Amino acid sequence: MRKIALLFSLLLSVLTFAQQPVVIELNTGWQFTQTGKNEWRDAEIPGSVQRDLIRHNVLPDPYYGTNETRVQWPENEDWDFKKTFTVTDEQLKHDDAVLFFEGLDTHADVFLNGAKILHAQNMFIGYRVPVKNSLRKGENQLYIRFYSPITHMEPARLTNGYDYPADNDHSDKKMSVYSRKAPYHFGWDWGMRLVQMGIWKPVSLTFYNKARIDDYYVKQTSVTAQKANIDNQIEVFSAKKEPLKARVVIEYGLKGREKKTISKEINLVPGKNRISIPLEIANPALWMPAGWGPQHLYDFTAKITHNDQTIAEKTEQIGLRKIRLVYEPDEYGKKFHFEVNDIPLFAKGANYIPGEIMISQQDEAFYNRLFENVTAANMNFLRVWGGGIYENDYFYRLADEKGILIWQDFIFGCTPYPSDDAFLANVKDEVIYNIKRLRNHASLALWCGNNEVDEGLDHWGWDKKYPPAIMKNWRKGYDKTFRRMIPRLVSQYDGTRGYIQSSPDTSNWGNPETLKYGDAHYWGLWHGREPFEILNERIPRFMSEFGFQAFPEMKTIRTFASENDLDINSEVMKIHQKSGIGNEVIKTYMDMYYHTPKNFEDFVYIGLVMQGNGMREGIEAHRRNQPYCMGTLYWQLNDDWPVVSWSSIDYYNNWKAQHYRVRDVFAPIALGSEIKDNQLSYFVMSDKLEEVNPLHLHVQVIDFTGKKLKTFKETVSAKANTSSKVKSYLVSDLVTEEQKHNCVIHAWLSDKTGKVISEKNNYFYWPNKLNLPETAIKQKVAYADGKYTVTLWSNYLAKDVFVEIPIQGAKFTDNFFDLLPGEKKTVVITSPQLKASERTPITVKHIRETY
Repeated sequence: MRKIALLFSLLLSVLTFAQQPVVIELNTGWQFTQTGKNEWRDAEIPGSVQRDLIRHNVLPDPYYGTNETRVQWPENEDWDFKKTFTVTDEQLKHDDAVLFFEGLDTHADVFLNGAKILHAQNMFIGYRVPVKNSLRKGENQLYIRFYSPITHMEPARLTNGYDYPADNDHSDKKMSVYSRKAPYHFGWDWGMRLVQMGIWKPVSLTFYNKARIDDYYVKQTSVTAQKANIDNQIEVFSAKKEPLKARVVIEYGLKGREKKTISKEINLVPGKNRISIPLEIANPALWMPAGWGPQHLYDFTAKITHNDQTIAEKTEQIGLRKIRLVYEPDEYGKKFHFEVNDIPLFAKGANYIPGEIMISQQDEAFYNRLFENVTAANMNFLRVWGGGIYENDYFYRLADEKGILIWQDFIFGCTPYPSDDAFLANVKDEVIYNIKRLRNHASLALWCGNNEVDEGLDHWGWDKKYPPAIMKNWRKGYDKTFRRMIPRLVSQYDGTRGYIQSSPDTSNWGNPETLKYGDAHYWGLWHGREPFEILNERIPRFMSEFGFQAFPEMKTIRTFASENDLDINSEVMKIHQKSGIGNEVIKTYMDMYYHTPKNFEDFVYIGLVMQGNGMREGIEAHRRNQPYCMGTLYWQLNDDWPVVSWSSIDYYNNWKAQHYRVRDVFAPIALGSEIKDNQLSYFVMSDKLEEVNPLHLHVQVIDFTGKKLKTFKETVSAKANTSSKVKSYLVSDLVTEEQKHNCVIHAWLSDKTGKVISEKNNYFYWPNKLNLPETAIKQKVAYADGKYTVTLWSNYLAKDVFVEIPIQGAKFTDNFFDLLPGEKKTVVITSPQLKASERTPITVKHIRETY
């Protein structure tokens, strides 16, 4: 009996296994050549033509010197890829087989064993192709011809009659609008031009029997602390030619906990089947944003069973929560903020661009570093900007796990687009594909139609360059795409999140009145050459873009420039500064606020300090004015190559001064201040969902030699989830007019144990009007493998101290800080490259040394 039972168990196991899909990864063994050349080289998949040509030394390092112009010729050519793979007789016995191209960039014809199986024309769509009847036992030949996005779409431009105002397309021929391809590949005002082609995401072949699950949407129809109502929406494709009796089983539960199960008998018809299974979860463990609580995640698994055998299954990771965009009129104008689980959220974050011009270089290690930087800066929000890509699944999975909310633009930016039937049909497929791909993510908070296209139509002067008929057609096409088609698709395929047609939706930085309505992109700072102080006056309801440029630090500059190139007017510096006004604007602001630096290195350092301190004041002004203003997403978080830009982290993962200052002002409880009408006022800004008290506010007036002129201490509290003014002082009671040039107001918050939780230094002038003392910073270093501990002190004030080490991506516990007279400051530097025996040199710089 025991043998029979064992045999039966073994047979059941074999039968069960036979029902499971067989997945073959097809990402190795590819070759590529320029069409017609027959010069085959091995290709890395995922990848691109240009990335492989660089790897094979056919193209030079695109980042060095002026090489950008030398790597652009492949965009005008067609390229072929081929691969041979083997299929067994056993595999061919399956009911069906599907080839899945997760991402083809962009215009391509795909052939399998002599049959054309696919014409691809959208980089942002994954293509599933049934290929059972095209496969052969033994060797199979897969061949892809990629067409140049420049020459392939040239007839569209020639017959259009005019060029679109796609100013970020760095070419005389504005071709970027015609291809559903990452716009930033064609250039941007922070990005090089590298118009790639190739297989940019994985390829796989799946064999299955009877049926497959094509999509599983765990739709959260309502969520409260008491219950979550779920509609399990499952799309099943049956490969059988006759109806199939089956059962759908839903397993669900918190990760690592015991699962519950519900099921339903179904009758699968040949082809597509849509199934809906509602369920209710009592007292759900809610997913919360970073800083508010745990990111509880449930596993939901949908299974299709036939004769008690599982023939298909799909698992989704789900955070149960309610997200609402509050976008409605109030007494000031029109509010714009997010509620999570019915609690108003102040959005703290940045705009994220793709982290590589060659996107396939973004591996899991890249995304892990990215989210480490985001969480280390106390952020809770990222905007995935509309000139890049829809990010890969791992990005959104990390956002779910870290509690980082995502504002997702559809991929349109800064120019009108075609709106003919064929173009919109392509866009429709793209929108549906990405809504369905991303809608299960708890972190996804908002869909946005585009970046700045509406603002461009209204305010960028296109009506002075183009005749009324063209402008009318653009507006008509805009309405068709962003006010009708996309929101309809968002409602149909998501139905749980807000949508806005453009960002900014209503504001125009040239008219401050519009800041009272919705989200704002404020570029009076930088493009308008307005002073940093304007950010304390022009407070929006929600700031979704504003920023200021800085060069990366010298160790990054030296990766692309020789010593002879260290001049802002050199050709190398110009090609690594994509903003036409960039270096001039940096210098203009530097002349406003700082002494003229002695050399290029000091210019770079002062620029970093200026960006950090100026942007901190703007970000703080937004948070200080909560709840009138309910979010600040600065431009921009990161770079996609070594470049001068608005980023707070450079290409090699070095934090600029801005990222340290962002971390400070985004702290869960942060101290803010404002000098206005002869009053110095202090604010406590808190994300905590409960009041925190008592806290102690300490205020010291210190001259630059270390003399404490006045000292105050107050007992204050941090009110829950808001900003509140806690104390004001008359400036004239604190300092004389002469003392304003020679002292700092040093303030800090401490908790009841005496632990410092936030600090703020106030100066009455920028450095060019301060009498900063000459001083030497002393240092002591404790060396250990992977970690150097640096202790610094100075007899007099050393302002904006920069600790530098020649290792890319080294982490510092703090940098670009003020070293107060007599204070000892410890900075810990960590990197796997640090060795105790090597004693890597550490240099220290402060403002007074630069003039």
